[in-house]
Amino acid sequence: MSDGNSGILFVVSAPSGAGKTSLLRALLPEDDNLVLSVSHTTRPPRPGEEDGVHYHFVSVEEFMRLAGEGAFLEQAEVFGNYYGTSEAGVRDQLASGRDVVLEIDWQGARQVRKAFPGAVSIFIAPPSIETLRERLSGRGQDDIEVIERRMADARSELSHYPEYDYLVINDDFETALQDLRCIVRAERLREPRSAARHQAALAGMLAQG
Repeated sequence: MSDGNSGILFVVSAPSGAGKTSLLRALLPEDDNLVLSVSHTTRPPRPGEEDGVHYHFVSVEEFMRLAGEGAFLEQAEVFGNYYGTSEAGVRDQLASGRDVVLEIDWQGARQVRKAFPGAVSIFIAPPSIETLRERLSGRGQDDIEVIERRMADARSELSHYPEYDYLVINDDFETALQDLRCIVRAERLREPRSAARHQAALAGMLAQG
């Protein structure tokens, strides 16, 4: 848990196909104080992705240079590509009072917890393996070999759900989205944060009488 004057760091993880990205795309525009940290990656952009918006797309050489300088809060290799989160970028956003969402896997989540023990972690899971397979196949982006590899990785990712503070099952999209809204609101209402926002009013009430 962070103090009342800085933002909250939310770590969100899920197996590929669980709907994490779609849920965050629906949640973030609703909340002006909730921002998504833009990660660096060496993978090529997918159709519709923009540099600096969805990811900072960099070469392997540039990524390794940044990693060597200790620029990343967390980093991981996924499907042969590298991903990393800028520590300076996250700390600057939190210091400004904004709440930051990291969309990372369980490996990255473990690294972040070491640097930010008060981070709030959320794991999003599908209702079943069968549903996950249907979602991955329905994308139409990957061949059967890639889907099978993603299924194997999904089972591995799922095994780490007990490490998280919250578990959201994405069976119904609107219900899962409401669950995420509730988590964010509940964390903001924790006493140190809420008291810091209403310090003057609380002091005035205590001074009366």
